[in-house]
Amino acid sequence: MRTIAVLGSTGSIGMSTLDLVRRFPERFKIHGLVAGQNLKRLASQVKEFSPKCVAIKNEEDVARLRKLLGGNRAEVLYGQRGAAAVSTAQEVDVVVAAIVGGAGLMPTLEAVRARKEIALANKEALVMAGEIFVNTAREKGVRLFPVDSEHSAIFQCLQGNRRDEVDRLILTASGGPFLRTPLERLKKVTVAQALKHPNWKMGRKITIDSATMMNKGLEVVEARWEFDMEPRRIEVVIHPQSVVHSMVRYQDGSIMAQLGVPDMRIPIAYALAYPHRLKGGWKPLELTRQGELSFLAVDRRRYPALQLAYDALKEGGTMSAVLNASNEIAVAAFLQRQIGFRDIHRIIDRTMQGHAPKRPKAVEEILEVDRWARDKASSLIR
Repeated sequence: MRTIAVLGSTGSIGMSTLDLVRRFPERFKIHGLVAGQNLKRLASQVKEFSPKCVAIKNEEDVARLRKLLGGNRAEVLYGQRGAAAVSTAQEVDVVVAAIVGGAGLMPTLEAVRARKEIALANKEALVMAGEIFVNTAREKGVRLFPVDSEHSAIFQCLQGNRRDEVDRLILTASGGPFLRTPLERLKKVTVAQALKHPNWKMGRKITIDSATMMNKGLEVVEARWEFDMEPRRIEVVIHPQSVVHSMVRYQDGSIMAQLGVPDMRIPIAYALAYPHRLKGGWKPLELTRQGELSFLAVDRRRYPALQLAYDALKEGGTMSAVLNASNEIAVAAFLQRQIGFRDIHRIIDRTMQGHAPKRPKAVEEILEVDRWARDKASSLIR
């Protein structure tokens, strides 16, 4: 029996994780849940899974959540300290880090410091503080199990092989909803159109990241740290069917790939049950029914955000934190219809141009840069 804390329980990854706990009650139990502002969904989760403690974003929502919980005796915490308290609780074996954006960095890092195993879905933790994060995990003897389907695929393709024989990592991207949209029409893209992902059901922010391909840029940065790989040896290819989740090419020229239906419960289950594979009742991949599998080179004119991620890695230091923070602000502005779709990468680019990167010695320096980048991007939008 493994005891789990879920950071981001009301989001898509969190709900998929809880579905696994529901399916495998003999393997997993919930100790704590962390959520943002979806109090009704959180209250429903608390009533079903009976965690000992929960944390929410805002102090002013505590009374409302307690009312929704009725007689349930779960401890209710709030803010970053509350999230960290849940992630570091003595009873917790593994933390599913699924808070979207920079808000997930500190509670996940605190869990690492407390020597908890991490099922990592919050790519921003490595984007913002990759070197500090992986060094801390190494120092504490903590294993990081990737939950992103792409990084899980790479992790699986590396099993039983020598790391020094890897030639390159190949991340696959669906291309999002605008893979074949004429370039001149992209500036007129609406929020509703950008939120229609062809293959995956995800939250609003990550769905927009998929449309711009910034999600793949963040995954490149994550892979650089998670697998200790030079950026020039991390490649992105477009694979519209989202069946091949990613690949590893070895020095003999052969490629190993992990294939599966687009269901996030599969990589989550692998991370939680490693090295075992669970029979969860989800739909298996049937290749004879799948049809064609195609692969395309990335058109950098269509997806300029991807190049910004490589630029951030080249600059090094705190530039990746600026990339992430300015992207969060720009995506939020687009969702609020304050800027156009093609303005997203321009805001990020201009924010990066205004930053002189440095190599941070402490996470507090990264958080300071994160605040600067958010203010800078916001001022550019205004």
